[in-house]
Amino acid sequence: MTELFMESISTVSQFIKEKRLSPVELTNQILKRISKIDTELNSFITVMETDATKQAKLLEEEMMAGKIRGPLHGIPIAVKDIIQVQGQPTTSGSIIFEKWVPDEDATVVKKLKKAGAIIIGKANLHEFAMGATTENPHYGNVKNPWNLNKIPGGSSGGSAVAVAAGLSYGALGTDTAGSIRLPAALCGIVGIKPTYGRVSRNGCLPFSWSLDHIGPMTRTVKDAAIMLEAISGYDSKDTSSVKHCESINFADPLIHLKGIRIGICKDYLFDDLNEEVQLAITRAIERLRELGAQIIEIELKNLSMALNSLKVIAQSEVVSFHQPLLNQYGHLYGDDLKYRFKFGKAISAVDYINAQRLRNLFIEQTLESLQNVDVLIGPTNSQPPFDIGSVLPEEAINNMFSLGKTPLANILGFPALTVPCGIINGHLPTGMQLIGKPFSEKLLLQIGDCYERQETWFEQYMAKLAEN
Repeated sequence: MTELFMESISTVSQFIKEKRLSPVELTNQILKRISKIDTELNSFITVMETDATKQAKLLEEEMMAGKIRGPLHGIPIAVKDIIQVQGQPTTSGSIIFEKWVPDEDATVVKKLKKAGAIIIGKANLHEFAMGATTENPHYGNVKNPWNLNKIPGGSSGGSAVAVAAGLSYGALGTDTAGSIRLPAALCGIVGIKPTYGRVSRNGCLPFSWSLDHIGPMTRTVKDAAIMLEAISGYDSKDTSSVKHCESINFADPLIHLKGIRIGICKDYLFDDLNEEVQLAITRAIERLRELGAQIIEIELKNLSMALNSLKVIAQSEVVSFHQPLLNQYGHLYGDDLKYRFKFGKAISAVDYINAQRLRNLFIEQTLESLQNVDVLIGPTNSQPPFDIGSVLPEEAINNMFSLGKTPLANILGFPALTVPCGIINGHLPTGMQLIGKPFSEKLLLQIGDCYERQETWFEQYMAKLAEN
């Protein structure tokens, strides 16, 4: 069983389908592993031992009867603790909600359960998903499994660590400015933020309703496709939900990238990079070129103004949601969130409306700029993870912008995939980001899968990940 902790969903799923692996045994071993090593990593707030065991028994009975729901049948999955799971505390990483127990599942959780996934626990996060570090004053800091002194990224840090450390085979995260992709890159796994509206956010406590996304975090690109297929689809309970029926799964992987046009915007994606990060992403781009892709430089108009608009929109919307809580529980928030609310309260209605107008203009201009390319490429993280506790609370509002190149995809609402692309500083992972046009998730995943399978160092990388 030991060697299976770091295996892919695809591999473990096949073992279950062939009755070579029991969902009950798999779940019990994952629970034992969590008990053994998560005391140090702190990736979970709640471990759902009773519920997970009960679900595993049911799925094993179905397996023995020849009923397999799909590739997630019997697979332990973690859920970020800002997403509702029926009968389990949903703290949102805050002491304010520590005793709140929802009476229904979020739509994405319902879909995972229907697909046969076993919800193994609720993953730790940056308080209310409002930060890039997952340093949590209420439930403890989450530690990067590659270096326990380093942050894992955030806000979905617990989800990333659970997957990277073999405590779950996949996880759900949320992404408002990079909260899936940044921790995925810093922990050496795959993460995808879907197109805005593809995945329902019903049952997820909002940060910014016009920027929030829910998406999967996995160890391989193919696994991300499996999870995204399971959670996608229209939901009348989410007003932003979009009716889009195209499947994400791809049966035939790409063996080369001939005919694929990849755009580079050096003004943003390659600005202010750590030297080793730049070397890793440059090598990755060269590898994509070797696989047949055409690399094309492009320009994005009004980029800096659009990114500033994201800050205005996000902080306005989060203050709007939290205002009733702040009136009563303001003293219970972490120090870094208090600074964020101070910034948000100073934003006027005119500023907010103008930011949304500029955003819409930027989306139109970007679609024009992308006419001659299929995807954009760049680094996911621009810097290595910094030490836990090294950034003052009043400086934390800028962490997502200083650590990563992820906010661009959120202001656009376009899909974005991060894939590991190298090792920096001798032992820390870094990520490559692909940004697509609306609802081009399948193409993004196919490109990422082709790179992942044909990159010569990837098997060695996965073996090193298993050692950590």
